[in-house]
Amino acid sequence: MIIIDKALEKRAGENNPIRVAMVGAGFMARGIALQICNYVPGMELVAIANRTLDTARRAYREAGRDSVAVDSVSQLETAISRGQYAVTDNPLLVCEAGNVDAVIEVTGAVEYGARVVMHAIRHGKHVILMNAEVDGTIGSILKHYADKAGVVYTVADGDQPGVIMNLYRFVKGIGVKPVLCGNIKGLHDPYRNPTTQKGFAEKWGQNPSMVTSFADGTKISYEQACVANATGMRVGRRGMFGPTVPGGTPIEKTVGLYPLEAMLEGPGIVDYVVGAAPGPGVFVLGTHDHPAQRHYLNLYKLGEGPLYCFYTPYHLCHFEIHNTVARAVLFNDATLTPLGTPCVEVVTTAKIDSRAGQTLDGLGEYMTYGLAENYDVARAENLLPIGLAEGAVLKRDVTKDQVLTFDDVDLPADSLCVQLYKEQLAMFPASVPTGVV
Repeated sequence: MIIIDKALEKRAGENNPIRVAMVGAGFMARGIALQICNYVPGMELVAIANRTLDTARRAYREAGRDSVAVDSVSQLETAISRGQYAVTDNPLLVCEAGNVDAVIEVTGAVEYGARVVMHAIRHGKHVILMNAEVDGTIGSILKHYADKAGVVYTVADGDQPGVIMNLYRFVKGIGVKPVLCGNIKGLHDPYRNPTTQKGFAEKWGQNPSMVTSFADGTKISYEQACVANATGMRVGRRGMFGPTVPGGTPIEKTVGLYPLEAMLEGPGIVDYVVGAAPGPGVFVLGTHDHPAQRHYLNLYKLGEGPLYCFYTPYHLCHFEIHNTVARAVLFNDATLTPLGTPCVEVVTTAKIDSRAGQTLDGLGEYMTYGLAENYDVARAENLLPIGLAEGAVLKRDVTKDQVLTFDDVDLPADSLCVQLYKEQLAMFPASVPTGVV
């Protein structure tokens, strides 16, 4: 972001860097550590919390930094004040430390991530999520708590939802009306699992379950739910349209694959395409009602309309996340955050036949995948958000591709996410039938 580089240079020149802590030390988190520690003036990654301490140390080591272990807030604050890089297995410490400005949550875990986010907000920390699963499940209530605390709660630049939102703001800012916010995928198969994705995960040093959530559609559903909830858009149908085109088809050639009425009637839609280029980029389709402006858009090689295709050809994840940190801390600006009442949820769908008494596994595992559905429909049908499904026990048999409801499961009794989801329902009601949750 053009204004951010100068603002960070100013902080560097004043020897007053933004102090950010990170929770999580996996594949993506290690990239973030490498980036902030070596290539971002005016910002310091002062602490990393991770359930496995050696993994947190590894993140700093790969970034060329030594680290010290701490197990109290006072030890952490002292380490930061001395210019040391701290590691801890207690994420609550980085949320409580007085000399931390912002917390990046990058675990990909819903329940664990929710606990970190809530603790950070309670202690006055800006929160930057690289965890669409948390935002797509309970983002509206988390945003409410962040607003009350006077802090920014935001999804990150670099992740596709953040890149889409940057593009959406650009398109809207030049007077073009966005009618579709889109995501470009290379593969979609809802029946993939960690066994089928093991080879790909090993090749790139990633988690097989995380890779599976990309392949089976759960991640794309979450990403587009986040965008919908930040823009007021909806899905055109359950699961989105998601057309597949021959590999390498230019994205501007796919415009006609989405029903025009779904885009032009109402607030617009979120969706995706499989196989288009440039992958894995993002795109926004927009319209303009002024004939002179349509003439100019045609002159500028965007075509005759009525739909104009704008795209960003890449999303660079850990390379871009510092922009969100700086936007939050320096400008009180969120990259992507819910508007209020959810517009789209991600609902639980059976990947296989399962029996009563079985406990549902997590995202990107063997038993379920996620589908994006409009909030009012999901609530009217009492559908189970997949972010609440892990650890739930089936009360009855379910069949492959069946969409689960709250009546199909017993939820974990001690889940913070379930508690926050109940609060979210109460604060942002839809057409909710009796007996939900």
